[in-house]
Amino acid sequence: MTPASVQLQTRESGERVITLAGDWTLASLRSSVARVWKTLKSVAADPRLTWDLRRIGALDSTGALLIWRAWGERRRADALLRPEHEQILRRVAAVPPVERARWRADRLAPIVFLGRQEAKFASHALGFVALIGFLVLDALYLFTRPQRIPWREISATIYKAGALALPVTALVGFLIGVVLSYLTADTLRAYGAELYIINLLGMSIIRELGPLLVAILLAGRSGAAMTAQIGVMRVTEEIDAMATLGISPTLRLVLPKAIGLALAMPLVSIWSTAAALAGGAAAANLQLGISPQFFFESLPKAVPAANIWIASVKAFSFGAVIALIACHYGLRAKPNTESVSSSITNAVVAAITMVILLDAVYAILFRSVGFP
Repeated sequence: MTPASVQLQTRESGERVITLAGDWTLASLRSSVARVWKTLKSVAADPRLTWDLRRIGALDSTGALLIWRAWGERRRADALLRPEHEQILRRVAAVPPVERARWRADRLAPIVFLGRQEAKFASHALGFVALIGFLVLDALYLFTRPQRIPWREISATIYKAGALALPVTALVGFLIGVVLSYLTADTLRAYGAELYIINLLGMSIIRELGPLLVAILLAGRSGAAMTAQIGVMRVTEEIDAMATLGISPTLRLVLPKAIGLALAMPLVSIWSTAAALAGGAAAANLQLGISPQFFFESLPKAVPAANIWIASVKAFSFGAVIALIACHYGLRAKPNTESVSSSITNAVVAAITMVILLDAVYAILFRSVGFP
């Protein structure tokens, strides 16, 4: 097998001749087809060029197609070639050209896109409602058979999503308290209202930022882990095996995660809120000279106890929603790694969005509750 070659020569008469030699077959052109095609295209535009194909040894449809396209899909009358190769070029020329699809603007494309997104949303909504229905049936089943309650799975979720998250939530909460205190201290000092920093930090951290911040952190930490776990079980067909053995996947996987995260979230929220208040008190002491003892003694007067219950209700519902959304996307994952990664991303985004939406709803419902 002789490699295909292209030679460009200029004779004494000034005539330019391109000579093709070697084997122009699929086997010989496999590693050099890009280079050969680039050479042919660079000289094919010259109409005075003489093509000499008589030194080609073997020619198949691949080599003939390259030459035919370099000619602009029309026969060059001055081309010199062997008779047996002429027949191959004729067969290539007889193949009808492939019509290239032309792009044109579709005025209905936005409507089609919105329709597909609505159908996708409806599919997720229906699947989520079905998941809640299965959980209700599982809860009724456990109510009649309390010995079947998966305490080990629930405690494992509380440990993984709660206890292991305490360091990062405390650090972030402390820093948030410091930032809020530093941002508001100068403004309050300008109006002679330094003591109101206790009201501002207490209300904003206990009622809003504490539960919301922990929910966002755990949605990215524990929610992603739940989706990944169930998605990998989908890939390895463990969920199908559980269904085959008569084990409810929602009873053993979803319900313990929802209960465990719902119970762990208020506890982690209180822990993060305490760290944030400690950070705010330390910054207030440095900026405004308010002692930490006076800060925490004045805090119950500035923030009524009802805000703690509101924050606990928020955290409880946030935990349940995050776990349900994470499990929903994990169960909908297809048995391939790309679908699992996409499900994790969608689960985190959907969980954070739903948490913020619920927080807005709670803000409207409790707008007249918990204020001194």
